[in-house]
Amino acid sequence: MVPLMETQRTVFAAVQMSSQADVGENLDLASELLREAARRGAKIALLPENFAYFGDEGGKRAHAEVLAPDAEPGPIGIRLASVARELGIHLIAGGMPERSDDPDRPFNTCAVFGPDGALAAKYRKCHLFDVDLVERPYRESGSTTPGDEVVAATMGGLQVGLSICYDLRFPELYRALSSLGAEVLVVPAAFTMTTGKDHWHVLLRARAIESQSYVVAAAQWGKHPLGRQTYGKSCIIDPWGEIIAQASEGEGVITGIIDRAYLEQVRGSLPSLKHRRPGLTSSSSSRE
Repeated sequence: MVPLMETQRTVFAAVQMSSQADVGENLDLASELLREAARRGAKIALLPENFAYFGDEGGKRAHAEVLAPDAEPGPIGIRLASVARELGIHLIAGGMPERSDDPDRPFNTCAVFGPDGALAAKYRKCHLFDVDLVERPYRESGSTTPGDEVVAATMGGLQVGLSICYDLRFPELYRALSSLGAEVLVVPAAFTMTTGKDHWHVLLRARAIESQSYVVAAAQWGKHPLGRQTYGKSCIIDPWGEIIAQASEGEGVITGIIDRAYLEQVRGSLPSLKHRRPGLTSSSSSRE
């Protein structure tokens, strides 16, 4: 499909990283890549899950910070606010440890910083990765407190729905984000190599098509501590389900244009969001 006339067009960036256990080095690289995104014209940029720290659970607890507008920020929050302010961008910090009431189980939080450096929104990962894969079991719930709120935030005139990694497998979350008016869905992730090679693109394209929204996915790539390996392939997908940008192997930045005129064209020509019948999903049926 061909976009209509240009109206509001926003350059959106996804940053692909191979984060390790050194927070300082990770933040230095993230800052460098965000500056590259800004040089390419990005007004909104997304970092992947675990961008600041990708080590053991003890380290995650030690690096957990308080994320609140009226609280003293920690080293990660200070650095993110500074970079967002320096570049004048909306910075979506894909997934970082935030202190919870359980000191052993911080939240996995996606934090949004505005161009003024202020904390503008945050989303705490709702669906936790408790699975048994061929290479190893994962028990995210053992070290993470789940969130319980659906969050969309306004950035540069766009309504952006927030999610993190394993959330991608739960379409009801994205339906809820659509109901909040989301035009762009972000998926910061650290998808494993095993699941990524088979499911990453399929799930991302499905979320874009069914939500008739742009999807921006920033991924971890490569080898990390504790024998973990992630898939990469950060990508940006339009509301027709086409991949309009994708990262190659390694660390780097991709950008894509969020074109509101095209989004409205897709939603107008195939108005599936208006055709929804949510009552059907809550009613029960029986056979005589």
